[in-house]
Amino acid sequence: MRNLFFILMIAIAIPTATMAQTEQGIGLKAGLNYNANGDYFDAIEMNSKNPERNTGYHIGLFGKIGKKVFFRPEIVYTSTKSDYDDDSFEMQKLDAPLLVGIKVLGPISVFGGPSLQYILDSEFDGIAINDVENDFSVGLNFGIGLNFKKLGIDLRYERGFSDNEASFLGRNTIDTSRLDTRPDQLILSLSLLL
Repeated sequence: MRNLFFILMIAIAIPTATMAQTEQGIGLKAGLNYNANGDYFDAIEMNSKNPERNTGYHIGLFGKIGKKVFFRPEIVYTSTKSDYDDDSFEMQKLDAPLLVGIKVLGPISVFGGPSLQYILDSEFDGIAINDVENDFSVGLNFGIGLNFKKLGIDLRYERGFSDNEASFLGRNTIDTSRLDTRPDQLILSLSLLL
């Protein structure tokens, strides 16, 4: 699955770089995420905990093809954190949103599309989690953007589609706790077209 993800990223990046330069271009983006993952089921206490939202960040590249109606593929490194009482879950991943948008009024556009996600690393309260159900998953991005020549700002919502749990042993070998790793986040980005 890992090789398939990287082949897909290369297949997106090469045409995007060449086509985007003749149409709209390629650029850099960065920003903040306001994130929460899913519920945490504690096998020892036999209860479920809801996450508290926390701030993360992202940085990446994008291509933009088209003017009124556009295609905007991205490749983004994202770091998120969710708090569960005294514990925290941290995750680093590669996101590849494949967005289609339309300019609606002046510099305002709306967009949406699937987001391919590959988990690079995850940690829960200092314990590295090696048993994430799927390193590769699919989510949805949709939002609104403002573009002023080469500078853009957008606000979007992201949600993971498929269930994707991390499981790990509790204080003894018979207790297996589970954590829903699907993202549920607001993303604020600044972008610069090169």
